[in-house]
Amino acid sequence: MNAPAGPAAPRLTHRQTLWIVAGALVPVFMGSMDQTVVASALPTIGKALGSEQYLSWVVAANLLSVTAMTPLYGKISDIIGRRAAMLIGVSVFMLASLVSALAVNLPMLILGRALQGLGSAGMTSIGMTILGDIAAPKDRARYYTYFSAVYITSGALGPMWGGYASEHFHWPVIFWINLPLGALALTLMWHLLKGLPRNDRPHRLDILGAALIVAASSSCMFVFNAGGASLAWGSPEIIGLSALSVLCWLGFALRMRTAPEPLIPMGILRNRVVRLATLSNGIGWASVTALNIYLPMFLQSVHGYSPSAAGFALIPLMVTVNASALAGAHLAGRLRHYKYPPMAALCVCVVACLWLAWRSPSIGAAEFLFVVAVIGCGFGPAAPVSTVAAQNAIDLRDLGVVTGAMAFTRSLVATGLVAGYGLLLLGLAARGADAGAAAPGVLADRAAAAALFRIFFLCTAATFALALTAFAMMEERPLQSERNRA
Repeated sequence: MNAPAGPAAPRLTHRQTLWIVAGALVPVFMGSMDQTVVASALPTIGKALGSEQYLSWVVAANLLSVTAMTPLYGKISDIIGRRAAMLIGVSVFMLASLVSALAVNLPMLILGRALQGLGSAGMTSIGMTILGDIAAPKDRARYYTYFSAVYITSGALGPMWGGYASEHFHWPVIFWINLPLGALALTLMWHLLKGLPRNDRPHRLDILGAALIVAASSSCMFVFNAGGASLAWGSPEIIGLSALSVLCWLGFALRMRTAPEPLIPMGILRNRVVRLATLSNGIGWASVTALNIYLPMFLQSVHGYSPSAAGFALIPLMVTVNASALAGAHLAGRLRHYKYPPMAALCVCVVACLWLAWRSPSIGAAEFLFVVAVIGCGFGPAAPVSTVAAQNAIDLRDLGVVTGAMAFTRSLVATGLVAGYGLLLLGLAARGADAGAAAPGVLADRAAAAALFRIFFLCTAATFALALTAFAMMEERPLQSERNRA
């Protein structure tokens, strides 16, 4: 049973709020870029360290640890405060960056990347949680836009910086730069987050529940990433880890029903608004993540773009997601029926993906840029509104748990989708390389590649449609005008 709410925290001025946002944006930038920065540097890293057949684990190890740790940070930040939890996350991230930069072989780099995930999981998820501490739900969406812009932009800049640094300098530079950035983040958080309102109450961290969800999500993500790639689907390792994942998920579900204070309270899971907002947010973000990863491969494989040109072709997607998120955030604070604009935008997003599927073999450069811009406009408004709707529906003292659960769902679904699409697309990429393609991931058979990407775009349209369905089913509760609720 929840303890009674304490006295209301003093209302922050807009200027104070912006300073707190600034203190949280640097770690959000670092954590988001960390997830994509090695993508374009992998060929260089593989040549330098060898063991190229295990190179995908430089990315997968990071995703595994981020996914497993995200819900824990939400609870920890509710116990010790956002500022302290963020300081811990950045410190772990800096230590892990040092390990990665000094790596002399691939296993050491994979270990460093896994440790980086332990830090970046808190840096991104707690940054989003801070929104609930600084603004009422009715005003929160406009501040969310700052986080959304930084998160998306840094994720898109990651491959550009990683590729440039590995080509013109030396690949460890992409990790060395995290040390001065981390020092800046620690300094800013130490000073600027002192004014962050606290909504603490006595908590007990459910250690058994935490262990179960870490084991369940880690083994699940390992199966997604290794199955059909480095290990056969019918191998004893994949079968055994699949069984372990199922057992751990069942154990976690049982633990949530019996623990005195479960990691994710049952009251939150029974909240229909939270469930549907989390589902819509997670599936939508996962679809955007998949597009960010595989659209460059589509442009290189089907239309002969260079790697740098393919990367820059994603800029309209990044810009329009940010711009439309800003517009949607402002509308949400002013409209009584704030669901309708994001729903209409998601419908347009589905149509744009269907258009890509239809036109994939022959789409021109200008047409492609226009269509991906439309996709960005279609998803952008749904991101802040779904987040604010979920936060609006729960007690303020459970804010970290809910925001952490949303981030966990987003990461879990994104990793699953990316792995699934990888099985579809990268199998032919390997054959293309054998047939003499110019670079890894560039398919030699363009007609076959176009056919596979048509399936990819149809699946992406279906996932956006699923996000739209969940959004439409979500109850539209009036947004609160005060931060504290009983």
